[in-house]
This record gives sequence, structure tokens and C-alpha cells, in this order.
Amino acid sequence: MTGTRLVTNLVVAVGTLIWAGAVEAACTITTTAVNFGSYNVFSASADDATGQVRFRCTGSPTPSVTIQLDKGGAPSFTPRQLRMGSEILNYNLYLDSTRTTIWGDGTGGSQVYVRANPPNGSNINVTVYGRIPPGQDVSAGTYSNTVTATIFF
Repeated sequence: MTGTRLVTNLVVAVGTLIWAGAVEAACTITTTAVNFGSYNVFSASADDATGQVRFRCTGSPTPSVTIQLDKGGAPSFTPRQLRMGSEILNYNLYLDSTRTTIWGDGTGGSQVYVRANPPNGSNINVTVYGRIPPGQDVSAGTYSNTVTATIFF
């Protein structure tokens, strides 16, 4: 079937760290959804899409930023699951354009995003690479999932 709409929403989580004796360091994070568009169950090709995580740190210099993505309610990172009711469409989110490094929390075969010494007061855009493997026989409809992005600094 065609006409299946697929969306992965990346939800924001914000962390704060106070440096002793210095101006407080603060980082913010925002996201743009990974929208897969329409999935064709008859296609032999994977369905790829991208989204974005943007962060900005201010105040005291931040020596390192780590960003984790959760499983989105799936039992593991391999695979994450888009859902429509009880129907499941497997997918994943990656750190790299070749879609080989799963972006997660560092467990279950996943890796985290790390940026050493990010520039203070600048927006840093990080691409989220999504992929739905081909050959999944699902009903037409809207499948979705919410993944939480958390920044540590």
C-alpha cells in the first residue's frame, strides 16, 4: 500500500550545570522532526529522511557537550518503532549520513553525539539521519514516534 505518513518527533529536554565561582553555563536545545513522508511497502529501497538538533551554550565556557536520544518507547535501539495503534513500522536514527552509527544513549549498540569546546553563543546544528528499512508490510495511515533529545554539559 502507499499513502502511509510517517513522522518522528524529536522532543526537547534541557540541562543546566553551574560552574563553581563562575558565571553559570547554560545550554539550550531545540529539534526539527524527522519526517519520512510516504512509505511505499512495495519499494525495494530504504526510506531516508533527516531532521535536526540545534544547541547553543552561553555563560562560562563549556568544555564538552553530549547529546543523547532515547529509544522512543521501543524495547531497544535496534530498531526503534513508529506506531499506528498496535501496528509497528521499524526505523532508526543515526549520527552519520551512511546510517551505520545509531544515535542513542551509548547503550545497546548506540552512540552519543559529543562536541568538545563548542563555540560560546553560537547555534550548532547537528543533522539527525533517519531510515526505514524496505519490505515492511504495514497498513496505510499515520505512524509516529516521539524521541527525547537530552543535552549534557
